[in-house]
Amino acid sequence: MISPARVAAYRVVLRVFEQDAYADRAFRAAVEGLDARDRALAQRIAYGTVQRARSLDHGIVALSGRRVETLDPPVRAALRLAAFQLAYLDAVPAHAIVDDSVELVRRAGLERAVGFANAVLRRLAGGLRSLLERLPDRTPQEAALRHSYPDWVAETWWRDFGPGEARALLAAQNEAAETVVRVNRRHVGRVQGRPDPDLPDALHVDRIDEEALAAGLVWPQSRGSQLAGVCVGAQQGERTLDLCAAPGGKATQLAGDVVAVEKHEGRARELRENCARLGASNVSVVLADGLDLPSELTGFDRALVDAPCSNLGVLAARPDARWRAEPDAELQRALLRAAALRVRPGGTVTYSVCTLNAAENEGVIDASGLEPEDLGAGWPRFRHPRRPEFLLTLPHRHGTSGFFIARLRV
Repeated sequence: MISPARVAAYRVVLRVFEQDAYADRAFRAAVEGLDARDRALAQRIAYGTVQRARSLDHGIVALSGRRVETLDPPVRAALRLAAFQLAYLDAVPAHAIVDDSVELVRRAGLERAVGFANAVLRRLAGGLRSLLERLPDRTPQEAALRHSYPDWVAETWWRDFGPGEARALLAAQNEAAETVVRVNRRHVGRVQGRPDPDLPDALHVDRIDEEALAAGLVWPQSRGSQLAGVCVGAQQGERTLDLCAAPGGKATQLAGDVVAVEKHEGRARELRENCARLGASNVSVVLADGLDLPSELTGFDRALVDAPCSNLGVLAARPDARWRAEPDAELQRALLRAAALRVRPGGTVTYSVCTLNAAENEGVIDASGLEPEDLGAGWPRFRHPRRPEFLLTLPHRHGTSGFFIARLRV
């Protein structure tokens, strides 16, 4: 009998790398029917394997003498899954990992590969952890291999933060993300958790209470993301434009009348459902492209541009994002310009992105020509290390997702 958690994790890894599925969606389908303990273990194994794939592949090649791309997909997935557990998990006996992974290959109908898989797995059990621990990280390229990132990510952080901070960032985003919810003040109900000292609605929890979530009492949202919503500063009696609103975490934080724009029909439908669940009747959803807004959407007091980005600040929570990440500063600049045109003179535009890349962050603001307000004075703990008028939450320093936040006067 194979561990149900390993079977689920194997399915996730196979779908992510062989079918280009998103890890979170593949995970939801794979763990249906599992109890909470098996779900947690499956997530740890699956997400860790996806995150560490580059390092794991290096070890598999070194100890097997075979390039991973030449292996049958089920064999490749089983070896990666076992390699992660052998290298990074301490509580599971090696023989159980090896036996289950061999059985996964057998169940895939690849009896001819069982002997090969068994031999490689035993080599991994004996030498993989020490091999990976000896990998150097003196240069961005070495650090990218050791911590399992594309080279360009390590190079970006080396450039923007320096070697020491970059290494800490690389390590931090291979650890489990914080579990934080935002308490929804529109509904009355009791939710257990530890209040956050910095953000009034943030609650640290051991796990997401699915009943509280279904009832609209809470919304899963990192402290970095919540901070961005708070910085908009929307007040009763004001009109705010949220230009890239789905799934609605920030839009439903905002006071006053909110117009939430989403260009994709399915995501707009999800946004409406989330607003209804949270009782955010002040939010109106508009299906439109942020770069081609209806003419009547103008004269706003405030705007929020939570722009699409490379997601380099949320790699702990989105394990496959590092392999998909693509910066698009041109789109971000265009969205910021579009929002500024719809805000009245004297109003503000808040620009936030969940990435740690100067080209997508302060570079976009500098190109806008708009005057930043001093957010660092109000939130000194999260002050940007080089540009104190901006905020920058850092996973290795603040224990939350990485968000860049700027508020600009129109």
